[in-house]
Amino acid sequence: MPTRPPRWIAVLAAFALLTPPAVAQTEISLGRFFGACEDAGTVMAEATGEPCIIQTIVNAFDAADNGYTVNNLPTDWGNYYDQLKATYAGGNPPDVHVMHKSSLLEFASLGALSPIPAEDLAAAGIDPDDWTPTARAGVTYDGEIYGVPMDLHANLWHVNMDLMEAAGLVNDDGTPMLPGSPEELLVHAQQMKDATGVDYLAADFAEFPIGVRLVLALMWQQGAELVAGDEANVDSAEAVRAVDTIVSLFDGGYADPQLNYADSQQAFLQGEAAILVNGTWVVDFYDAQAADPDVPLQSYYTAAFPTLFDQPATWADSHMWVVPAGLADRDPERYEGALAMLDWIDEASIHWARTGHLSVRESVLASAEYNALPHRDEYAATVEIARDVERNAAFPAIQDALNRSLQSIWLTGVPAEEALASADAEIQALLD
Repeated sequence: MPTRPPRWIAVLAAFALLTPPAVAQTEISLGRFFGACEDAGTVMAEATGEPCIIQTIVNAFDAADNGYTVNNLPTDWGNYYDQLKATYAGGNPPDVHVMHKSSLLEFASLGALSPIPAEDLAAAGIDPDDWTPTARAGVTYDGEIYGVPMDLHANLWHVNMDLMEAAGLVNDDGTPMLPGSPEELLVHAQQMKDATGVDYLAADFAEFPIGVRLVLALMWQQGAELVAGDEANVDSAEAVRAVDTIVSLFDGGYADPQLNYADSQQAFLQGEAAILVNGTWVVDFYDAQAADPDVPLQSYYTAAFPTLFDQPATWADSHMWVVPAGLADRDPERYEGALAMLDWIDEASIHWARTGHLSVRESVLASAEYNALPHRDEYAATVEIARDVERNAAFPAIQDALNRSLQSIWLTGVPAEEALASADAEIQALLD
């Protein structure tokens, strides 16, 4: 006579019939910079600062019940493109990764990136008609869309209003008094030095290409381009005037050319510089720092880049998210996951905008939530004056060459005309 199985076995068997099988998770690899945030959670509305906001956006996607998990591959900004190119050379690029608009042509022209068909964007829930015309043009190459735009970011003047007030550089309406010419720049700088003893201006002149962005802005304000078509214009009179304007701050003791990115930021937060030239990406972070009673910066204002020459202009670029070529054929499930990740980031535009970046979605730009973000009205004019370089596949190498040249001027004393002439020849060789 057969033996009846124990009751608990029958119960487990019945329970198994009622429990749906676990859904297999498809892993998506994601490459990015923006810095690390060890304490990032999954609630996007609670994150502050660029590193934590982007990590929380990724974490929230990873935690969602969508069938995907994310293998996050964060990299320092300074090494990002070298490491990204190494992954492409090795045949294992991330399934989705961030990129600057200024680098798109370099990768797309080599066939490294996949254009994303309109039907694939629509299937993922992404609406390109909601992107601003500038943003859509920025992700388009040879008539096809190659990515999903994330923001417009630009250089601003971050201002310590307590120091400006001490120097008598505050307008009647409470806004900072900013210079309107190179000559007035030095007058203001001297007022600051006389009244407070601190530097008038700080920026990263010794590490990343912040100096390049300053020179570009000042050239555009004179109606000149760094590169026009296939011709370098690096040793032009406008470029020399732009460089001389910056060097005059060093010569007068109003700015320190030795500061790198971290040191320049620290000088501003510690009240050792009245103005910091940096991007939109730190507005939320500086606002939070100013709210901390232990941080010397207590009264913080964010100003659009002032016009020192004939026409307003400031350096700008955009972040976008792209997919490597061939992913749809190699692994359709990972390709679908990459598009789902792109849609998630696109939908999180309002959270990313809290960093200080300018949104590229028309619906977000028109929302009350976006327009109520801290300091937004103080630098709203940035949208109108934002400029970027002409699209050129060689631009990353051009930027590196000019950055080396500029640092030779203000760090080692090479005459501006000599250094810019050398850079012009190097950049012309790249263009040729």
